[in-house]
Amino acid sequence: MAADPTNEGDDEQTLRAMGYRQELARRMSSFSSLALSMSIICVLSGGVTSFHLGLCGVGGASIGLGWPLTCLFSLAVAATMAQLASSFPTAGGLYHWAAILGGRGWGWLVAWFNLAGLVTVLAAVNVGCYRFAVGALGPVLGLSSWWLEPIGQLIGVSLITISHASINHVGIHATTRMTDFSGYLIVAVSAILAAGLFAFAPSHDFTRLVSFANFSGDSGANVWPATESLVYLFALGLLLPAYTITGFDAPAHASEETRSASHAVPRGIVRSVLISGTVGWILLIAVVLAAPNLAESARLGEGAFLAIVHKVLPAQLAIGLTIGIIIAQYLCGLATVTSASRMTFAFARDGGLPCSAWLRFVSPKHRTPAPAIWTVAIASVAFTAWTPIYSTITAVCVIFLYLSYVIPTALGFFAYRRTWTEFGPWHLGRWYRPLAAISVIGCICLLVIGMQPPNDRSIWVVSVATALLAIIWFARERSRFPGPPVIDMRPNGGKTIQNND
Repeated sequence: MAADPTNEGDDEQTLRAMGYRQELARRMSSFSSLALSMSIICVLSGGVTSFHLGLCGVGGASIGLGWPLTCLFSLAVAATMAQLASSFPTAGGLYHWAAILGGRGWGWLVAWFNLAGLVTVLAAVNVGCYRFAVGALGPVLGLSSWWLEPIGQLIGVSLITISHASINHVGIHATTRMTDFSGYLIVAVSAILAAGLFAFAPSHDFTRLVSFANFSGDSGANVWPATESLVYLFALGLLLPAYTITGFDAPAHASEETRSASHAVPRGIVRSVLISGTVGWILLIAVVLAAPNLAESARLGEGAFLAIVHKVLPAQLAIGLTIGIIIAQYLCGLATVTSASRMTFAFARDGGLPCSAWLRFVSPKHRTPAPAIWTVAIASVAFTAWTPIYSTITAVCVIFLYLSYVIPTALGFFAYRRTWTEFGPWHLGRWYRPLAAISVIGCICLLVIGMQPPNDRSIWVVSVATALLAIIWFARERSRFPGPPVIDMRPNGGKTIQNND
């Protein structure tokens, strides 16, 4: 059984046993770990800005049936991830787990997939936040349609991302205060919004939640290409919950800044998925039931959510809740920068990135990985410039993130009770392997769904990225990259720190 850290000294001892020294400020509480994850998942971000991806598929059934189905899959992934996080509480997170359980090559691959996923999810969050804010407040502020064009969007997203990086730069204390607030804000705004929609809804037709309609093509603002297959459309609509319930790896990335990490981090991972999945489902059910006419709402595409809210709720309440949603979306991007920069720092610490000596630098004043923070921000804006199409950005980030989530779980499936025999205090027991199998199968399904038109550009992004990584690994990194220091987990292996090959 892994150590049961109850104070900062025990946390540091656990970290030293894994080959690292304490460099980051360990100031996050158990609640802060949960709030960080909830802030990145943020049902008021993905659930709101991607609402049309579900509605414009098969209508209400995408919410009533598709949302809980995908959330159960996400919960299986989160549960297996939590066991790994409890056993190996380092900022390297998924990358470190893969290296321990499968070798440094797997760790290197997972690190790049996770970084790509975190950078693209940051782009998706900030593009969604910007477009939602302009769509909601633009008429009030007198903004022209130019601000939704690619150039205007790039300027707006750049300013948002720069502010996120600046706040992260000055220290984890400031970031933690804001993400703690975000956790409360998400639940409060979601609850008030759902209650208001239920109260002012013109009717409550619960059959909408299990009814299938074809809103492809023109009937759904061409969000999805015209097709007669409801099964195909239902599958495409699963991108709504799949994209929303991502980012729950954030507590793992902040392990070295969390007190009692082997306990707090796994709880934060699982609870954030449970709470976000439940809150998000109730909220979107309320939106579907409140819509005066689902077919008319679907024809609005990206504007469907706002149109329903402002048509049903009293004007002042709708505007107040809209502002709350925008703040929550902004804080979601802030938390994503925190998670992505810690992953960048951990990978650079082991020499896995170009300019690793610079990227692993920790500010002596603020005790934050400043170069990693700004590099993540710049990369995210650059990806936004390359593809401003929102649905494609979401599809790419879902694919990269879930690949990085599931590969360590799959490696754990084979290592479980063989080479991996010591576990942390959060342990699934005999349920680990069945849940790991479900996670892998679900990930393969998401891979196929995320590469369908109009997101077929994601095929090229993922394929080219994988091919390049394979070439680079076998041509250079295989002989250069040492991998993280890991513990020999075999029964007779003792506690020797080694480079896993």
